[in-house]
Amino acid sequence: MYKSPSSLAENARAQIVESLNARLADGLDLHSQIKVAHWNVKGPQFAALHPLFETFAVALAGFNDEIAERAVTLGGRAYGTARHVAKVSKIPEYPAEASRDLDHVRHLAERFERYLEGARESREVADKQRDADTVDLLTRVVEEFEKHDWFLRASLE
Repeated sequence: MYKSPSSLAENARAQIVESLNARLADGLDLHSQIKVAHWNVKGPQFAALHPLFETFAVALAGFNDEIAERAVTLGGRAYGTARHVAKVSKIPEYPAEASRDLDHVRHLAERFERYLEGARESREVADKQRDADTVDLLTRVVEEFEKHDWFLRASLE
């Protein structure tokens, strides 16, 4: 661990950084899957879903950056190469042949839920270590992606 402006103990920072790196891997994987859906969506809902998926990707890219920067601010490193992400991400592989609009919606909703599970787990780690700033960051992630998941689920009803 590097020197950090945080007043948290080094062992607490190390636990939080490890959890943040897990979320970064999930987030980078999910971002690429959202882009695959964005590029390949076909069907009657194309006009609505194509830009919606891009909105999701942009939001997630911003959170990925904040999560990585928080890990480094706490004195750790951010790991985000494609090879690292492929090894550690808990997001299921995206079906390569998906093309229909509502299939993409369903696949993304399932992956958003998995991403949210991880974000909540990381928030618990940060809360246990009394890191209110990381808790706040992860709360924003959860709020945003719960809303995005709701958009997707509403499209399936």
